[in-house]
Amino acid sequence: MKISSLQTYAETVAQHDASGHAADHIKRVVATVKQLLKQTPKADVDITIAAATLHDTYDDKLVADVAAAKAQTATQLTLAGATDDQQHAIFEIIDHMSYKANLAHHFQLSLEGQLVQDADRLDAIGAIGIARTFMYGGAHGSMMYDPAIPPRTELTAKAYRQTQSPVLNHFEEKLFKLEAQMNTPAAKRVAKARTQVMHDFVDEFLAEYDGRR
Repeated sequence: MKISSLQTYAETVAQHDASGHAADHIKRVVATVKQLLKQTPKADVDITIAAATLHDTYDDKLVADVAAAKAQTATQLTLAGATDDQQHAIFEIIDHMSYKANLAHHFQLSLEGQLVQDADRLDAIGAIGIARTFMYGGAHGSMMYDPAIPPRTELTAKAYRQTQSPVLNHFEEKLFKLEAQMNTPAAKRVAKARTQVMHDFVDEFLAEYDGRR
């Protein structure tokens, strides 16, 4: 499979994004999944890297017509030499890996899917995750923080994308929970350190907001 052509296509789809899902996000997810693959020799490398590369190409955060974008992704996979079985495996990963897709029902992903999900979620936490969270909130007009609005405790797929919740609430609503949801031991170790970075940030943010520091 010609991964380089898939990379070019994915970067084209994401080129105008300003919400934390641009080409740099794709590159980091692919780089992370390659590191996870080194510790997971049984995983199919081509399927894993292709899914990591294409995971946002028909996401409704980036495209207006999801069905048309998915069809175009399939075309790109065919042009890259992916077999029907490979394409099926890749789409199974992309369709079921997102946080939103797992709110109502937890999908059991393939080994390759677990690696891609871990890599994507690792990019949502830590210092990079903090930056991306505020990028996303700013791009969608969310307020930074309002102590009168508590974090949401029950999230549906529909409510997850609503922007009424302040950006800082996203840490309690989702980001602090991701460490426990990692699939692989390697990802769990990285997530533990990155989650502490976020806790330290939120503690400092609130202290400064209240004038305590």
